Amino acid sequence: MMTLQELSDRLEIDDLLTRYASALDDRDWERWATCFTPDAHLDYTAAGGIAGSLAEVRAWLEPVMAGFKMSQHLVTNKEVRIDGDRAVCRSALFNPMGVADGEGMMAFLECGYYRDELVRTAAGWRIARRIEQPTFTTRKHRLMMRPPFEV
Repeated sequence: MMTLQELSDRLEIDDLLTRYASALDDRDWERWATCFTPDAHLDYTAAGGIAGSLAEVRAWLEPVMAGFKMSQHLVTNKEVRIDGDRAVCRSALFNPMGVADGEGMMAFLECGYYRDELVRTAAGWRIARRIEQPTFTTRKHRLMMRPPFEV
């Protein structure tokens, strides 16, 4: 059986991953940044993005996300292993995002996994390291191969 602390940790980590997805879809960059430690390292290179510090990735991500008319980031199937004040998590992602194609809306899909290293801080659980591992994408679609995307 899980202890009360383990249950609490898992719920807090689940809330963290939900906050990340919701903040991204809301384009709320201040809330998005609260999901990470100040020295976090993020790696979205396998999904056509960049790897770098929180500030570097945010500077890249804000204009990229502004190009999408809609997005709905879903983070599911969380496998969490907690060891004291540290945890690792693998979660599935399903990210439909809409791009106007002149005839309506085309859905751009990015699916795969987030592999996270998390730490408990005074402010709660935070992501210290994130690697995105895509399993399915439509990022090579003709609409994605024009500015501002060019992934």
